[in-house]
Amino acid sequence: MTFAPNWSYFQFTLPAKLKQVHKEAIYFSGFVILRNYVWLCYKTFVKVLRRVYLDNSATTPIDKEVLEAMMPYFCEDFGNASSIHFFGQRARAAVDRARHQVAELINAHPAEIVFTSGGTEANNLAIRGFVEANQQYGRHIITSQIEHPAVKEVCIDLESRGYEVTYLPVCSDGIIRLEDLKEAVRNDTILVTIMAANNEIGTIQPIEQIGNFITELRQRGQKIWFHTDAVQAVGKIPIDVEQIKCDLLSISAHKMYAPKGVGALYIRRSVRIRRQNIGGHQERERRGGTENVPGIVALGKACEIAKRDLPRSYFRLKSLRDKFESQLKERIPDIVFNGSRENRLPHISNITFCGALGEGLLINLDMHGIAVSTGSACSSGRVEPSPVLLALGRSETEARESLRFSFGKFNTEEDVDYVLEILPEAVKSLRHAASLYK
Repeated sequence: MTFAPNWSYFQFTLPAKLKQVHKEAIYFSGFVILRNYVWLCYKTFVKVLRRVYLDNSATTPIDKEVLEAMMPYFCEDFGNASSIHFFGQRARAAVDRARHQVAELINAHPAEIVFTSGGTEANNLAIRGFVEANQQYGRHIITSQIEHPAVKEVCIDLESRGYEVTYLPVCSDGIIRLEDLKEAVRNDTILVTIMAANNEIGTIQPIEQIGNFITELRQRGQKIWFHTDAVQAVGKIPIDVEQIKCDLLSISAHKMYAPKGVGALYIRRSVRIRRQNIGGHQERERRGGTENVPGIVALGKACEIAKRDLPRSYFRLKSLRDKFESQLKERIPDIVFNGSRENRLPHISNITFCGALGEGLLINLDMHGIAVSTGSACSSGRVEPSPVLLALGRSETEARESLRFSFGKFNTEEDVDYVLEILPEAVKSLRHAASLYK
């Protein structure tokens, strides 16, 4: 079936003053030409422009299974989970079921899961809530230079409140050195917070070795605990809280095909936390506020799907990324892959295109319907070079010439082929333009 717009909206009555036949003909012919031009542009746009979303590290579309699971809790089972009547108990049962689903994905006990408004709140509760509840044991925190702002900014704020923070450097592949961590630990160190995997370069940190080290210190009598921001890792790689021996672990729903505005924090049963949201006794008095039942149900369903599909999803994403990188290397000279080539998430590829600004490439790709990210942080209205890439030893110029491509489970081989068709020409044109100004 061919779609044609209704051009009746563009019809008009010829002005009475145009009485001459030849003037009427000219006026109408102009309208016909305009109509045909607009229709041609419409057909060209629809035919040529393909939409490819490769920014899944920023957020993901909602899985249809997740959407179907959460919909009844908007209109049918809409009760407040704290109410004791039928509607409230239906909502409570849904929240409890979701708590089990989240716990099963990371091998935790359901009572150790606290629902939050997202990964940022989970990180705030984990870090600020922990140190405030345990400051009698010390006021020193250890983190890394490449943490997400949801961790780094909390640490900076705590420094202004009298806490001391050590920011560990990373190697050129984005991985911290365990020796640096061991040297940084002091008698008053109470928390080590290291992300499970980086959101810009995909590098996976040695969190199992870190967990073992912290456990050994605690067995020797030191009061020290371990938090990991696993927002990018959960649902992409296996995460087992018993295996990595973490005490706190942050999760975000919208990174795993569930809606924005909901997350979770794993809190090991022996860990004391001071709640940051005061006003209710929800979540065993660890996080006040009425539960977002539809969002919590969605997160639970997303975790159930992730557990079910993880092996297949991992290899499929890795296959798409590897195809993209191998063919890109053949088609575009002078590119550098950032981060570890071995220890990384299956869906992230961060690339420096020497001689082509990342922002220019992003705009060019966007004009062709391709969504990617520079990985840059916006600060005071200015786009700054990525602190993560600078920490890897990249220059400011190299950091500005980088793009992050992050694949998702709804991407296809055809998407990769389309990007491989458009990207080389975009890089070539930008490099040529840059050479004219040298």
